[in-house]
Amino acid sequence: MLVVAALRFSDHRASVDPLSGEARTDPRAAGAGAADLAALEHALRLRDRLGGRCVAVTAGPAAADEMLRGALALGVDEVLRIEGPDPAATVTEDGSQTARLLLAGLAGWAEPPDIVVCGDHSAERGTGATPAFLAHFLGAAQALGLLELTAEPDGALRAVRRLDGGRRERLAFSTPAVCSVEPAGTVPRRASLPATLAARRATIPVMNAGSMTIRPGEVKPYRPRPRSLPVPSGTAPHERMLSLTGALTERTPPALLTPATPAEAADALLGYLKEHGYLKEHGYSR
Repeated sequence: MLVVAALRFSDHRASVDPLSGEARTDPRAAGAGAADLAALEHALRLRDRLGGRCVAVTAGPAAADEMLRGALALGVDEVLRIEGPDPAATVTEDGSQTARLLLAGLAGWAEPPDIVVCGDHSAERGTGATPAFLAHFLGAAQALGLLELTAEPDGALRAVRRLDGGRRERLAFSTPAVCSVEPAGTVPRRASLPATLAARRATIPVMNAGSMTIRPGEVKPYRPRPRSLPVPSGTAPHERMLSLTGALTERTPPALLTPATPAEAADALLGYLKEHGYLKEHGYSR
């Protein structure tokens, strides 16, 4: 059983220039985010439950060695850092290249990973698509947004996933699987002093992406995701423009209320919600 904790080395205070798309980072604020620490803890628990080995892997610069040494101190069996040929040349919009780098680096092991655990999203507001690409390239099941992740003695996995509206969903799936976890409710273990001192002297294996058949990414400025809009009505250009802008659409003008007491303000607010169907839809009553 090979359990892999895919960690992302990121700057928690990174910012992006809206004009040039250049990312401003500070190595002093970089490291593993809360979701990545939760993923590492879940990977260690699965290794302890199912046996086998636990490997922590990341794609990042030499500064990421400290993060991997922390993983060694917590109890992972092996670590691996994959260094890209050029940080600027490995920027992609969908996260597919990160998944390719991680899997190409893990190809040095005799067997493919049985379970890959990673954070649900990176600390620098990433797309969170890397787990989906990992599952696609591995041909594995994917479980995302997990709050709990456990394993049965026979290797079957059980999980609890967050849903909208405060609901929860219980999942049962088998390996191979890629699991992305949320940090809520997961308390990472603490490393002992002897393990921390031993990890500081450890040599971090590094694999250069230049030695792997990984296609370089395309450098592009940051662009927000496009929104899907309905097709405008009308055939003439001016009709379609009016439909898109809503210039001739009748709207209810805003109302300015000056209630004298808090009770009157509450009645006005509840009346507005009831008039527009919010109270009836959610089963509330005045």
